[in-house]
Amino acid sequence: MDGSLTTTPLSFQTPESSAKTWQPLRFFNIYRLLLSSAFVFLASDQRPPMPLGAHDPGFFLDVSIAYLVFAAISIGFSERRQPGFRVQLYAQVTGDITALTLLMHASGGVASGLGMLLVVCIANASMITGGRTAGLFAAVATIALLLEQLYSHLTVPGAAVAYSQAGLLGAALFATAVLAHVLSRHARASEVLAEQREMDLANMAQMAEFIIEHMQTGVVVVDSYQRVRLMNVAAKRLLSSTSSTTRYLGEVSPDLAQRLARWLQGGQRPGAVKLEDVDYEVIPRFMDIGSNGRAGTLIFLEDASLAARQVQQLKLAALGRLTASVAHEVRNPLGAISHAGQLLAESPHLEKADQRMTEIVLEQSRRVNTIIESILQLGRKDRSKMVTLTLSPVVKTLIAEFCHRHGIDAANIPVAIPSDLEIGFDPTHLQQILGNLLENAERYSRNTGTPRIRLTAGHSKTGRPYLDIFNKGEGIPDSVANQLFEPFFTTRRSGTGLGLYISRELAECNNAGLAYVPDERGGCRFRLSFSHPPSGLSS
Repeated sequence: MDGSLTTTPLSFQTPESSAKTWQPLRFFNIYRLLLSSAFVFLASDQRPPMPLGAHDPGFFLDVSIAYLVFAAISIGFSERRQPGFRVQLYAQVTGDITALTLLMHASGGVASGLGMLLVVCIANASMITGGRTAGLFAAVATIALLLEQLYSHLTVPGAAVAYSQAGLLGAALFATAVLAHVLSRHARASEVLAEQREMDLANMAQMAEFIIEHMQTGVVVVDSYQRVRLMNVAAKRLLSSTSSTTRYLGEVSPDLAQRLARWLQGGQRPGAVKLEDVDYEVIPRFMDIGSNGRAGTLIFLEDASLAARQVQQLKLAALGRLTASVAHEVRNPLGAISHAGQLLAESPHLEKADQRMTEIVLEQSRRVNTIIESILQLGRKDRSKMVTLTLSPVVKTLIAEFCHRHGIDAANIPVAIPSDLEIGFDPTHLQQILGNLLENAERYSRNTGTPRIRLTAGHSKTGRPYLDIFNKGEGIPDSVANQLFEPFFTTRRSGTGLGLYISRELAECNNAGLAYVPDERGGCRFRLSFSHPPSGLSS
């Protein structure tokens, strides 16, 4: 889908250009061929049934053969569609009227009953064409009937006079023409209305498909046998599915299939589902399709982490504005306190106890200043300049600087990153995020001897680049894991509690994500999931 909706206007089409107009003419040609063939077969019999050909059997046979040849020629011209539609229609109707009138004359006139075949001819012509043409055909047929009666009366001795029957048959032809024309006009109007409704439904279906494909909420439709019938782009992303073929829901997500089965059995309200090899949870919502869910189930999938972040953003929006204003107000008095503490520390008359107090003042002033700088930095996090980066050399450079700064042997921090892995990220933000993660890894893995830090990178099942930072420390308790990214949360007395929070904010500013992933082998792992480098970024 290209994201655009198109509508083709409907219009009444001319008979020459409409295949639907040639179609009934083709059927009428087949009817003419069958009728003339029946006349030839009956006339060639030694004992033709009365009253067919009763007045002049030989003339009846000749006219029947000529009518059969005319029917075959009409089919040939109709298939070639040359000459034009109206020319063929007028010629064929005129031929039908002439042939049927002559056959009626050879069978004894109006009393033979063959004149009723003219009703079929006029009805078909009136339905195909429209306007005054239908009345014209009826008038020509009525005149032919009256002329046949007049000719029989003048040339055939003792012929029965049936002017009244001819007149009644002519009136029936006019009534048939009018009725057939009215019905045909209503049928055409209904057909055009049906085409308009069909186009409206097609546009609505296209619009619904467009909306579903571009929804942030995942949409999955399964039938009563849990076969996946529809899955939009968001659902494929949330379920890490790339296949467009119809599969069972259990093959896509066993956990989700189990939740659906429990919901179908007892209507149990589903909770968040942790999917395999995915760094986020989804919240499924189920809805029956049709009565009692016999037509299937509609599943809505929402990213639980996204919903949690939205709630957190709402809570922190007012707090962020307040703390930023407070930080500006506190910064100046804090600078004065720090400067006074430095001057006081330089006094030669201070005792050792007083010197210790000044050190505490300066130390805590620096800590408060760090908190203020972090808070003010949150207001500048949206000023990112994403460029295309090759991850391996950037990470190795940062590792070298980190090891030099902390006096660590670089061999203690193995790095396994594909050499061709590219990402889209702001270099300054990436340096700050990795610096913060490495500082935490070094700090909490110190008790294991040497800093056991390891970095690996690759692509997830969804094709998204990622970077994992492992450390073999004591790990993070489950009671603390849910609060890691909350602002001002820390387990150290001297910590500010803003490092991981700022790191995640900077990651999201670069269309990336930062998450804590428990490691079954011990220690902990933080995964930085990148977005693909958009085309057009500078490198």
